[in-house]
Amino acid sequence: MRRLARLLFPVLFLMTAVAGAEPVSVQHLRVWRAPDHTRLVFDVSGPLEHRLFTLQNPDRLVVDIDNARLAEPLKDVDTDGPLVGAVRVGQPETGPLRIVLELKAEARPRSFMLKPAGPYGHRLVIDLFDVKAVEQEAAESKPETKPPTTPDRVAPKPVVRDRVVAIDAGHGGEDPGASGRRYRTHEKDVTLAIARELAKLVAQEPGMRPLLIRDGDYYVGLLQRFEKARRQRADVFVSIHADAVPGRSANGSSVYALSEKGASSAMARRLADKENASDLIGGVSLNDKDDMLAHVLLDLSHNKTMQDSLSLGDNILAELQHVGPVHLHHVAQAGFAVLKSPDIPSVLVETAFISNPSEEKKLRTPAFQRQLAAGIFRGIKRHLARTPSAPQISAQAERGTEPSREHVVRKGETLAAIARQYNIHVDALRFLNDLGRGDPPAGVRLRIPAKQGDG
Repeated sequence: MRRLARLLFPVLFLMTAVAGAEPVSVQHLRVWRAPDHTRLVFDVSGPLEHRLFTLQNPDRLVVDIDNARLAEPLKDVDTDGPLVGAVRVGQPETGPLRIVLELKAEARPRSFMLKPAGPYGHRLVIDLFDVKAVEQEAAESKPETKPPTTPDRVAPKPVVRDRVVAIDAGHGGEDPGASGRRYRTHEKDVTLAIARELAKLVAQEPGMRPLLIRDGDYYVGLLQRFEKARRQRADVFVSIHADAVPGRSANGSSVYALSEKGASSAMARRLADKENASDLIGGVSLNDKDDMLAHVLLDLSHNKTMQDSLSLGDNILAELQHVGPVHLHHVAQAGFAVLKSPDIPSVLVETAFISNPSEEKKLRTPAFQRQLAAGIFRGIKRHLARTPSAPQISAQAERGTEPSREHVVRKGETLAAIARQYNIHVDALRFLNDLGRGDPPAGVRLRIPAKQGDG
C-alpha cells in the first residue's frame, strides 16, 4: 500500500499543480496587414498551448487556447482588410478560451509563439494567407518555358529593360526597430518615409523602376526581403535603416556591405547582431537554415557581386557626404542577413543616428528625408551608369566584346571543379547559366564571367 502511494504521489502532485496553475491572460489583439497576408498578434501573460482549425460555409478560423482567460474585451480590431471580418470570443466555465475569426475569404493559417523581445512580452502570432492570392502569385512567379533552340532559329535581339532598384525599408509592423529618446520616433516609420521618397526619384528616372520591398506598416522576414528582389530580377538592393547607440553623441551616415567572415569593426559586429536579432521580434526565426540560406553564404571575397556591392556602397557614401556628416568614411562590412543575396549588389544604409536627439529631430522632417533619398539615389545612379545591364552584356556579346569567357564541359567534370578553376562560387555559376542541381553533361557550354578588370 505504501509503495502504491509512493508511485501515485508524483502523479497526484502534478495533477494538482496543473489544476491550480494560474490561467494565462490574453490582453490585446493587434492586426497588421501586408500584401500577401494578415498578421494577428495576441499579447499574453505567458507561454500557452493552443490549437487552430478552419471551418467553411462561411469561412472561419477557430483558435482554442488552453487554461486562458480574456483580460478585457478585445477593442478596436481592424476588420477593414481583405481577410478578417469579425472576431468573436467564447469563454466557457471549463475548457479552453475560444476565439473565432470570421473570414472574408479562404485563408491558410500559420501560428507560433514569441518570447519577450524589445518592447513586447509573450505573444501568440497567427498569420493568415489568402489562398487565392498565394496561388495567383505562385502562378505568376513560374518561369516561362522557352522552346528549344534549333540551328535555323534566329536568336532574338536583346530587349532593353528598366533597371530595377529594390528599396528595403527596414523593420515594420511588430518590429519597430530603434526608437528616438526625445520624440520616441520609430525607426520603421522613418525608413518607410525615406524609402517612399527614394522610390519617387527612381520612378521619375528614364530606364529605372523602383521595387518597394514593403510599402506599409507590416513586417517582412529578412530572407523574404531579398527573395522578393530576386523574383523581380532587381539590379541593386538598398536596405534603409536609422541607427541607435547607448550614447547621444554619435552622428552621421554609414554604409555597409556583406562580409561572410564577419564584421570589419566592433560597431559593424554590433549592428549585424542587432539587425539579425530583429527577425525574432518580427516573428521569423533565422535558425531554420534552409537550402536557400545555406547556399547563399558565398565566398564573397572572390565574387563579383561583392565587388559590385562595395562599388555601390562607395558611390552612395560619396553622395551622402553632401547631405550631412558621415560616421564612417569607408564602406564597412558585416554579416547582415538581409544582404545575403548571391547575385544582387546589396548595401545597408544607416541614414543617421535616431539615438542622437538632433538627428532624430531631422529624421522626422520631410525635407531631410528627401535629402537623404536624393543622396542615395545619386549614388545608385552613378553605380548603374558604370555597370552594364544584362541586355547590354548581350549586346556586347553580339559585337564580340562580351566581358566573359566560355567553358565546354568535359566528360566527368563537375561544376564544383569548374567553379574552383575560374575562382567563382558554384551557386553564382549555376545562376549565371540557369542550371538546376547536379552537374551539367559533357559538351555543355558554360558562360564564365571575366575577372575584375578583364575586357
